[in-house]
Amino acid sequence: MQGRLVLFDIDGTLIDTRGAGLRAIRQAVHDLHDVVVGELDLCGATDAGLVRGILSSFDLEVSEESTAAIYEAYLVRLAEQLNHRDFGGVVLPAVPELLEALQEAGAVLGLLTGNVEAGALLKLQCFGLDQHFDFGAFGNDHPDRNKLGPLALRRAMQLHGKTFISATTVIVGDTPKDIACGKALGSQTLAVATGRFSVDQLRAHGPTMVVDCFETPLKILSQLKGDPDKGS
Repeated sequence: MQGRLVLFDIDGTLIDTRGAGLRAIRQAVHDLHDVVVGELDLCGATDAGLVRGILSSFDLEVSEESTAAIYEAYLVRLAEQLNHRDFGGVVLPAVPELLEALQEAGAVLGLLTGNVEAGALLKLQCFGLDQHFDFGAFGNDHPDRNKLGPLALRRAMQLHGKTFISATTVIVGDTPKDIACGKALGSQTLAVATGRFSVDQLRAHGPTMVVDCFETPLKILSQLKGDPDKGS
């Protein structure tokens, strides 16, 4: 794993916030525009795509200013949700152990997430996982998740002063959109069935590797060191 780049999704992959992000974005839109947001499909979505879609659905202006205003209100509401006495969010099984094992093996860890950068940091800080990540590509960078991979690679190169190639990069996530993002980059993909999708549902999208959860970090690490068969 020495020098290999591993890019992680957050929600459903590293943590489960029990819907805190969804509640926060609904509250933020209501605070600013006094409208009630209905059901949203957050699986693999970017915050930029969600916000633009919400504004369009209510015939509201879609601009840098209008989206930035929602992000700002969302971050306030997200912090409230994460700090609420009834917040029941959890770190998913064996996540700290996997992150530590990867770093000990010399992997470079980054984020590739639909969260806006400040929201990602709030969530990771809440669970004490922020220490593992110092760069990434985020949901405010582009509404299309498939455009985030090349950006993450460029930021990794800028920060670490070395070249990372897509073929040996691993994208880790819990949705078909994470797998599609990895394929768009030409990278390997590790799919984990800790979100809404089962192992079989994820396998149908052709990830490099799929697991139930991260409870066998050493086994995962050993397979990532090699070139695991597609869909194994």
